[in-house]
Amino acid sequence: MTLAAASLLIFAGLLCVAALTDLTSYTIPNWISGALLLAFPLAALAAGMPWQLAAQHAAVGGAALVIGMGLFALGWLGGGDAKLFSATALWLGLPAAGHYLMWVAFTGAGLTIALIVARQMWAIAPAPAAPAWVRTLFAPKGDVPYGLALAAGGLLALPHSPLFAAALTA
Repeated sequence: MTLAAASLLIFAGLLCVAALTDLTSYTIPNWISGALLLAFPLAALAAGMPWQLAAQHAAVGGAALVIGMGLFALGWLGGGDAKLFSATALWLGLPAAGHYLMWVAFTGAGLTIALIVARQMWAIAPAPAAPAWVRTLFAPKGDVPYGLALAAGGLLALPHSPLFAAALTA
């Protein structure tokens, strides 16, 4: 396995950890977004990415951070979600950004609908012995752990990223 391919496993692994922690605690630790941010230059180097393309990825990540901060200010995303959104966009770059937004929207809508249904069922037949995080997840009027949709969107958009293509040829 090449270093470029290994970096994609790191990306995928960190997204999975972000999704799991958001699901169970409604938080995405800063170290996950920070690790994605710090690992990107190494992945770009390992993939032989030209500096102009790496700069374009950085611009996409910066734009995603501004958008994420705006969504956070409106109360539509948590702070961890905004940072994960930006760090994931950095890795995916411009060619995959549209795919990322589409997959985040689709998986976020599916997650929200599934939670609405599950919360209605939970109200009818709660399971008091369930772990605390499950009871919190199914609480009426609860938040949506959107890190799951961000992680799923990132993984589904990854094949459209220049890093993915470079990892296959490196």
